[in-house]
Amino acid sequence: MRKVLGIETSCDETAAAIVCLDDLGAGHILSNVVASQIEDHAAYGGVVPEIAARAHVELLDGVINRAMDDAGAELAQLDAIAVTAGPGLIGGLIVGTMTAKAMAAASGKSLIPVNHLEGHALTARLTDGLAFPYLLLLVSGGHTQILLVEGVGRYRRWATTIDDALGEAFDKTAKLLGLPYPGGPNVERAARTGDPSRFALPRPLAGSQRLDFSFSGLKTAVRQVATSLAPLSDADVADICASFQSAVTRTLSERVGRSLDRFLSEHPGIALPTLVVAGGVAANQAIRSTLDGLCRERGARLVAPPLELCTDNAAMIAWAGLERLNAGLVPAEAFALAPRARWPLDETAAARVGSGKRGAKA
Repeated sequence: MRKVLGIETSCDETAAAIVCLDDLGAGHILSNVVASQIEDHAAYGGVVPEIAARAHVELLDGVINRAMDDAGAELAQLDAIAVTAGPGLIGGLIVGTMTAKAMAAASGKSLIPVNHLEGHALTARLTDGLAFPYLLLLVSGGHTQILLVEGVGRYRRWATTIDDALGEAFDKTAKLLGLPYPGGPNVERAARTGDPSRFALPRPLAGSQRLDFSFSGLKTAVRQVATSLAPLSDADVADICASFQSAVTRTLSERVGRSLDRFLSEHPGIALPTLVVAGGVAANQAIRSTLDGLCRERGARLVAPPLELCTDNAAMIAWAGLERLNAGLVPAEAFALAPRARWPLDETAAARVGSGKRGAKA
């Protein structure tokens, strides 16, 4: 069996994992270790890049050793070392890539730089043995995109956010309402007891034929409501969260629904069309339920990886490395490649410019 060590340090999770590929082409997670930095950043209400980079330096060696021990593997038994080389916080990326380069150089193993987004894009093939092509909704703190996944290294971006990513909108909403970090899970938790019809929050780009997303106007509306009601009661916070989450799910229903219709029209011969949702925001149960309903209406299926594989982890990086190794896509110049803070999955896609440019090229 082919075995690959994966290293992930793109943001505030220090992670290492070993994944293997058996003779039948199925993937297996032998170990998956994640050291969270949530407590380090909680006081600041978000990730502080310098603190994250320092934590990666302190934690990474121990995390790798534990992943090797959990898998019962030695460095000599590995076929390659895969590492997140972007996109992400550059300090953390440097820590991970330099560690991976040192290990690969010392052991003579192949080094496979992996795009973090490709890790998310291919996770469903590890967990569900999914065949190409399929449609992907990637929703995280830094990215909100719809992509056609045609094969390893073959991605076509159909839509992206023109301003804030969805995960960023969740986190900023939480901060506005005084909810603790990380924001997304706490907004979802508060929304469970709230009234989603109390506030008529906007859905930016609603009715537009384009497939792109926009969330900055929704975030601004939340701020205006919160300011007008200050000081907020617990019921106010719950109702704002419920109304915000309702606006999000309705937005996703419209944009993803149109994307699914396009996918079905362009790929009529697929026996069971599939939508994959990946990224940290994919852990939100209201979003999963909405997407599942969309798929059922169209005779498609929704594939959502287990929650621990939605957030940042190294198993997805190891698996993407294995997929690339199996496809013969290991770059000869891997040791010369530098980490990239921005690295679009579809490098041919034009930047989307709307109410903001942030994230347009990612």
